[in-house]
Amino acid sequence: VQPNNYSTFYDDQRQNWSIMFESEKAAMDFSKQVCIAKCNSSPVLDSVLSQDLLLGEGQGAEGGDSVEVAYTGWLFQNNGLGQVFDSNVNKDKLLRLKLGSGKVIKGWEEGMMGMKKGGRRYLIIPPAWAYGAQGVAGRVPPDSTLVFEVEVRRVKLVKDCSGSDGQSISSRDSPAPSPVPSSDGFSAD
Repeated sequence: VQPNNYSTFYDDQRQNWSIMFESEKAAMDFSKQVCIAKCNSSPVLDSVLSQDLLLGEGQGAEGGDSVEVAYTGWLFQNNGLGQVFDSNVNKDKLLRLKLGSGKVIKGWEEGMMGMKKGGRRYLIIPPAWAYGAQGVAGRVPPDSTLVFEVEVRRVKLVKDCSGSDGQSISSRDSPAPSPVPSSDGFSAD
């Protein structure tokens, strides 16, 4: 993904290709489909697949930095997007988390590294990096691959932090926010 609705890639012969799309939405939709195609062509999905949709600006978030995100999570079913199982997109409160703190599923920690303010990314997360064999009762079946679209609305870098409040996240918006590994021991903001 490049500015001005461009996407670039290399083919099997290492030739560089660029595609210009008529709109930002068309470029993002294409990028999502590329990510789904990568997932479907992998014999075994054993790590997080991520695809930038918008690059954002500023410095990328790393371990220890706090981010505030809007997200939607889908179950990956029948080689594509299944039902939405969680989202905070139309809610008042963003999800706030500190990368590297272990408060969210491993796939989120991995998939969000390097994201910048205003950045959007598509993540396809295998069960071992999500909820595994236990799933989440009534929401995520056991051994589910998950798809998230995440948008970073705010980044608070460690070196900019004056307090430690970046470690808390809110659970008031939904009974079990999707990126949280389990609701056991999870405290509200």
